[in-house]
Amino acid sequence: MAKVLTSRDESYAQWYNDLVLKADLAENSAVRGCMVIKPYGYAIWEKMQRVLDDMFKETGHQNAYFPLFIPKSFFSKEAAHVDGFAKECAVVTHYRLKNDPDGKGVVVDPDAKLEEEYIVRPTSETIIWNTYKNWIQSYRDLPILVNQWANVVRWEMRTRLFLRTAEFLWQEGHTAHATRQEAIEETETMLKVYAKFAEEWMAMPVVQGYKTANERFAGALETLTIEALMQDGKALQSGTSHFLGQNFAKAFDVTFANQDGKLDYVWATSWGVSTRLMGALVMSHSDDNGLVLPPKLAPIQVVIVPIYKKAEELERINKVVDGLVVRLKSLGISVKYDNDDKRKPGWKFAEYELKGVPVRLAVGPRDLENGTMEVARRDTLTKEIMPLEGIETKVQQLLNDIQDNIYKKALDFRTANTTKVDDYEEFKRLLDEKGGFFLCHWDGTPETEERIKNETKATIRCIPMDAPEEAGQCMVSGKPSNRRVLFARSY
Repeated sequence: MAKVLTSRDESYAQWYNDLVLKADLAENSAVRGCMVIKPYGYAIWEKMQRVLDDMFKETGHQNAYFPLFIPKSFFSKEAAHVDGFAKECAVVTHYRLKNDPDGKGVVVDPDAKLEEEYIVRPTSETIIWNTYKNWIQSYRDLPILVNQWANVVRWEMRTRLFLRTAEFLWQEGHTAHATRQEAIEETETMLKVYAKFAEEWMAMPVVQGYKTANERFAGALETLTIEALMQDGKALQSGTSHFLGQNFAKAFDVTFANQDGKLDYVWATSWGVSTRLMGALVMSHSDDNGLVLPPKLAPIQVVIVPIYKKAEELERINKVVDGLVVRLKSLGISVKYDNDDKRKPGWKFAEYELKGVPVRLAVGPRDLENGTMEVARRDTLTKEIMPLEGIETKVQQLLNDIQDNIYKKALDFRTANTTKVDDYEEFKRLLDEKGGFFLCHWDGTPETEERIKNETKATIRCIPMDAPEEAGQCMVSGKPSNRRVLFARSY
C-alpha cells in the first residue's frame, strides 16, 4: 500500500505529522507528550551528533555527564533562571511505590516522601555550577570547556513530534572562563559552529543574531541565536548560545584567584541544540512525496534496486552490484543494496522516495547488456541513464550536487520570503497573506515588542548580526531606530 501524505497546501501541520510517522522517524508514545524516536529517525540524529561532537572537540571541548535530578533548592539560587523554568518543571516527591492495600496495583508510598524534592533536569546550569565550585580554585583551572549529551524534560501540554515534546534529546555546553571577553568570544564561537553545521550539513540557511531582552534565556545577559525559515513561512529557532556573565558563579559562589592573586567570580556560557533540528530538517526541504534529506546527513545515501523476473537474472545482477557496493563504500558513501524478494521494485521506489534517500540506482538484465544503470535523484525527482563503468565517481559528484542544490533552493526560498516593511498595517496584512521573515524598524522598547506580539503573534526572532546601520522610524511608535530587526511568526 502506498503511504499517501496530506499535501502541504491542504494542511502543512498534517503533512508534517504524516511525514514524520510514515517515514518512520518517530511516533507518539504511551507517555503523554513524549515520543519514540524510531531507528531511521535516530540514525539521522546519530549523524547530527557525530558531526557536532567532532566540531565541539575541534574547538577544545570535552564531554561529561551530570545528574538527571537536581535538588529544588538549587533553582532558588538564581531568581531569573527559576522564573524562566518554573512552569515547565517535573518534580519528584517520593522514592518508593507499594502494593495497593485494596489490590488495585501499586500506589505511591506516603512514607517515602523525599526530604527535598528533585527537579527532573530542564537544563543543567544549576547542577553544573554547583559542581564547578569544586573544580575551580585559580586561573590555572580555567577555562573549563564541557559539553553534555543528555535528555531534558520541559513539561509541555501542546506537543508536536520533534518540535515540542515534554522530553527531548539535546546537547548542552557549559563553559567557565577567567574573563568577560573570553566568555563572550566563546558564546560567539559556538553560535558560528551551529551556523556552519546548519548550512553545510543540514543545507539550511540561517540568520545569526541577538535575542531581545524579552526573548533571552532565563539567567543570561545575552542570547545569540540561529533562526531558520520553514516552508510554511514560520521561523524556527534552531540553536542558541548564551553569555551568562557571572550570574551563576555568584549564585553558587564559584570564585577563583586571578593572576594578581585576587578573588573574582568566574564568567560563564551555555549553548545547545536539540532534536528540534530533526523537525527543521523535515520542514526545510521535504515535499509532498516525502523526505528530502541532504546527502551529508542521510543514513542511506545511495540505494540500489535490482529489477528481474528470474533467479539467474538476479545472480548476474548480484555479481555486478556487489563490486559496485564495495567501490561506493571505498569512497565513504553509505549504500544499501535492496535485493529482498518480499517487496516489488515499485514499492521499494516509493518507500525510498518517502524516506528521502538522495540517489537511487536501478538495474535489470537489459541494463547489464547495455552496460548502464538508471540513476534517480530525490531532490529533483529526475532520472537518467548512466554508463556502469565509473558510475561510483559520478554518484559521488551527484551527491555533492544534491547537497548544494538543496541549500540553494532553501536559500532562494528565504530570499523570496524576506520582506522589508515600514508600515505597521502593511506588516499585519503581509504577515497573514505571505508570511516569512520581515525586516522592520523597532524602537527598542519591550512595550512595543509585546504589543506587536499580542496583536499579530509575530515576535522579534533576532537582531541580525549583519544588520547594517540604517536610520529609520519604528513601524508602530514612530520613534527613531538605527537598524532593522527580524520579525516572524514561529514554532
